[in-house]
Amino acid sequence: MRGVTLRQIRVFVAVARHLNFSRAAEMLSLTPPAVTMQIRELETQVGLPLFDREGRNVSLTITGEYFLVYARKILATLKDAEDMVARFKKVETGRIVIGMVSTAQYFVPPLLGHFCKDHPGVEVSLTVGNRQTLLEQLQRNEVDLAVMGRPSRELATRAEPFAAHPLVFVSAPDHPLARLGHVPAQALAGYNFIVREPGSGTRAVLEAYFEKHGLTPHISMEMSGNETIKQAVMANMGVSLLSLHTLGLELSSGRLVVVDVEDTPVLRRWYMVNLLSKILSPPAEAFRYFMLEHAEDYLSQEFGQE
Repeated sequence: MRGVTLRQIRVFVAVARHLNFSRAAEMLSLTPPAVTMQIRELETQVGLPLFDREGRNVSLTITGEYFLVYARKILATLKDAEDMVARFKKVETGRIVIGMVSTAQYFVPPLLGHFCKDHPGVEVSLTVGNRQTLLEQLQRNEVDLAVMGRPSRELATRAEPFAAHPLVFVSAPDHPLARLGHVPAQALAGYNFIVREPGSGTRAVLEAYFEKHGLTPHISMEMSGNETIKQAVMANMGVSLLSLHTLGLELSSGRLVVVDVEDTPVLRRWYMVNLLSKILSPPAEAFRYFMLEHAEDYLSQEFGQE
């Protein structure tokens, strides 16, 4: 396998992550035929197929599953080498990979824009996933820093709170709950709920709230993104618990309203998380300090804190 290239390994890991050639191509800014060609060349070098392809369905072969373990180790080692070089170059240049839960994409990119104005030589990559996905990426050294609302108790991480994170119940303006004023938690029983997928921090907060109040929500829909949930709630298909930091436009336009429910908003914290075993590069350390210093003021100005 002496002819295997880093480009082929990166393409292989991307396809293995998504199990979809088109999505991997989009992530790598390549065309699907270019991704297919890289995988074919890699399989030629390996001498065995790495993927099973049945129509549009793609899955790893046994060889592919084993090869993925070593491919990730290679990329993680290369990232460590890049970080070492960045420390010699100081903070003016380097690359950061930042992971964030989907709820954080409403405020991390604009904050990152301010950071990049001060550090134009720093290259930044963003990845979005639910909490469980980010923890796996941290463990595999695929991200330097992660922004999430509930850090891990299992991984040895440094988790630093940087801002309050209020979550609220929302409905369409003409939903029955919206006309009742302040209501006890029991008033939520019997209404349809639209919820995030298992593994997301928002879903965990909702389940904890209902457990605290001895309720079992009637889940009518389960969705993997805040935007689709908001659209369903605006269509009066149910009620949802969402981060206040996702609702700026909808609340200001009157398309959604906050339902005034007992023990809400549910207040959590936003955290910057990194593995304790990982030595952060100067650019990553600079972004970490930037978020700890500026994020709370930004969120307060943009969204308010209840």
